[in-house]
Amino acid sequence: AAGMKRPTDTPEIVFLEQETMGPSVDLFRPSLPHRWTSYDKTAPEALVDRLAGAEIAVVNKARIGADALQSLPDLKFIAVAATGYDNIDIHACRARGITVSNVRDYAIDTVPEHVFALILALSKNLIGYRQGVIAGKWQESGQFCYFSHDIRALRDARLAIFGGGAIGRAVGRVGAAFGIDVVFAGRKGQTTAPQKPYIAFEEAIETADVLSVHAPLNHETRDLIGRPEFERMTRRPIIINCGRGGLINEQALVHALENGLVAGAGIDVLTREPPGDDNPLLAVAARDDVIITPHIAWASNAARQEVWRQVVEAIEAFAAGSPVRVLT
Repeated sequence: AAGMKRPTDTPEIVFLEQETMGPSVDLFRPSLPHRWTSYDKTAPEALVDRLAGAEIAVVNKARIGADALQSLPDLKFIAVAATGYDNIDIHACRARGITVSNVRDYAIDTVPEHVFALILALSKNLIGYRQGVIAGKWQESGQFCYFSHDIRALRDARLAIFGGGAIGRAVGRVGAAFGIDVVFAGRKGQTTAPQKPYIAFEEAIETADVLSVHAPLNHETRDLIGRPEFERMTRRPIIINCGRGGLINEQALVHALENGLVAGAGIDVLTREPPGDDNPLLAVAARDDVIITPHIAWASNAARQEVWRQVVEAIEAFAAGSPVRVLT
């Protein structure tokens, strides 16, 4: 990082959100001499006070903007315990000589596993059938099996992936193992024909049997899938979002579910987390064709331990003058 500020011999390190690492993770400390303070969670109004005097901050989702940075003259390094960093004002950090690093590729296995847990549960309608057994429907049927919900096969179905990064590609590899026709959607509004394995955005919307979003969230991708897109989904696809909440318009998804435009939804991320009572998806969360999980697709025990390993690695590398995974 240009103009990088080096830490002192015994830097003060503050971890603002220890609770985000969850249980069963060994939160070992950096090997360099340091002073350490950690908090389970940090409200926005407490952030500046807690980071006062700190040279190194460890954050996950806490928002550090330009105003906060003006009040933190000692801050030299921010270790983001996540891949996404839209909560950090990178431009302001660069201007102040503050180095920022993130963690990468820790969820390359666990997110695709979660994606397919959702796809399989929804394509086989496991929730509906489980509830039917609990309610005594099978027992009352008088048959060795009873049919109350669609049961979809995955072989030869089309999986359209929106976002061709490391996790999107990993989802595609798992899909291929199931015999699924895997395609990647081109950019929305793209006027030139995309190259294989990409197909036009509109074609992906119209031909997908399963649709999974893994694009980064920015001004171009917010509401990537909204009501106009749902209206064009001729194959009633299963919708999966283990990427970012804002990629799919939540009210539009509720409309699509209630009007039979889609066959189901597996959602791990919401526009606000934790959600408020006014989130429209909570009103349909008990439907047989909806599975909402609390942003845990990334969070296998092994993945969380790898996140922490990379956080400590980043702190040690910065202290040694050779920062890694630098965003500034």
